[in-house]
Amino acid sequence: MYKDKKFIAIIPARGGSKGIKNKNIVLLRGKPLIAYTIEAAKESRIFDEILVSTDSTEIARVATKYGANVPFMRPTELSTDSASSIDVIVHTLSYFIENGTYFDYFVLLQPTSPLRTSSDIINAAQLVFEKDANSVVSVCEAEHTSFLINTLPEDLSLFNFIDKSMIKPRQELPKCYRINGAIYIAKVDYFLENRNFYGEKSFAYIMPRERSVDIDDYIDLKLAEVLLEELYENKGDK
Repeated sequence: MYKDKKFIAIIPARGGSKGIKNKNIVLLRGKPLIAYTIEAAKESRIFDEILVSTDSTEIARVATKYGANVPFMRPTELSTDSASSIDVIVHTLSYFIENGTYFDYFVLLQPTSPLRTSSDIINAAQLVFEKDANSVVSVCEAEHTSFLINTLPEDLSLFNFIDKSMIKPRQELPKCYRINGAIYIAKVDYFLENRNFYGEKSFAYIMPRERSVDIDDYIDLKLAEVLLEELYENKGDK
């Protein structure tokens, strides 16, 4: 299935981060955060190229140590808080096209999802072929149903906060899902034309919540540490 298609993994890892300083290389169980994503990409064995896009020489050093390629440093204008992942993807793909290298699919793997496994990457890629999809994005079941979530006015009033027709036992409510940030796959040609993961022939790859931790702050980091500890203990690696 993969032999006649070329895949590139794009791992975005800029140096600036506010919630956790140097977040992309902060240590998690003694290993830099980004290493988990690089290792999962390598273990999947589907990629012709595993690339880290960064503006940080330190992140570049760590990334190459764990087996990723860093053929260029990301431009300053793509390394700000306001820079989008879409712009980073287009910049990366354009770099290879300008150098005569073409890929059929890319997989965006954010380093803030260290619990995503190589099997998740493989299964999401398989879904692309099963569905003849333009894109596949990973999701997980939401922690709370959407009917319990709303905005608040300045006076903090809860009047009409909840749709009364939806007040019923949790078991009777429809399941809600959220984007978990772990895996984004798209056909290169489709994405360069549409710059969107959520268009025609886009499908969800469902992951369990315990592998869907997206590290934004220290609470997330501690949760990932606990879950990884449990994972390694179950494997007999203490």
